[in-house]
Amino acid sequence: MSQAIPTKFTIRVYGLFINDLNEILITDEFQLNTKMTKFPGGGLHFGEGPVDCLKREMREECQQEIEDIKHFYTTDFYQKALFYDDHQLLSIYYTAKIKPPVNFKISTIPFDFEIMKNGSQSFRWVELKTLNPDELTFPIDKHVANLLKRAEI
Repeated sequence: MSQAIPTKFTIRVYGLFINDLNEILITDEFQLNTKMTKFPGGGLHFGEGPVDCLKREMREECQQEIEDIKHFYTTDFYQKALFYDDHQLLSIYYTAKIKPPVNFKISTIPFDFEIMKNGSQSFRWVELKTLNPDELTFPIDKHVANLLKRAEI
């Protein structure tokens, strides 16, 4: 039985924020009734460029400005969207820096929020050398984590 070809795209834009201690920022979230660990970012809006999307997402989620934004990776294989039928996922990843000072809470434990409700989110730094791709929820994030571990950033 063959799978139907998607007729829509979902485009997601993510930031790979690595600090001076060689730690990468990840987010633990409860969205769409699902616990997820991923890189910070979100969905591209119509009429918005990918870099503008990443800047907007960081302002919305963290009240944070970012700088030194450089393209790192764009999905180069077919990936079906996990949460949406009839959608192909395209993900774009940028390395970037957080403009000091950091304006949001950084936790040391996963899912550091009071209740599991849609929209709950927490952030934490993970040493890049100990980042385990299997701890990330989504296949494309796992792939990018492996690319990061092999790259010299």
